[in-house]
Amino acid sequence: MKISIVSVGKLKEKYLKQGIQEYLKRLGAYAKVDVIEVADEKAPENMSEAEMLEVKRKEGERILSQIAPDTYVITLEINGKMLSSEQLAAKMDELATYGKSKIVFVIGGSLGISDDVQKRSDLALSFSKMTFPHQLMRLILLEQVYRGFRINRGEAYHK
Repeated sequence: MKISIVSVGKLKEKYLKQGIQEYLKRLGAYAKVDVIEVADEKAPENMSEAEMLEVKRKEGERILSQIAPDTYVITLEINGKMLSSEQLAAKMDELATYGKSKIVFVIGGSLGISDDVQKRSDLALSFSKMTFPHQLMRLILLEQVYRGFRINRGEAYHK
């Protein structure tokens, strides 16, 4: 299985980089996993609705340019479907079983994701009704993907 995380913006915080590297190392035993950063769009503090849509559109184009046509796309969205760790593990297992060996998770920028990215999504996933920094979501997502592989293999990490 090949898993990609396409995320808007550069990661700057050392502690997040270290955590992400740790989970990428752990995941190496289960799948090929890579993190693709796309540039965020510079945006002024007080934007009009039209300016916000334009920022999301430009970031969306960058995201979509990283997604191959035969890839199963899971977008992280606050209004997406909430799954337990076991349900996410089952979904990953189901995708692998039915030949969807390429999965991409999309983490949008601070304004969210564009309509075009939402249309390309096969599953909108929410981790919580709370809002998290998109940089932190990379680490949380990688931990849950790792947990999913451990669950599916019946390994001890989960509990």
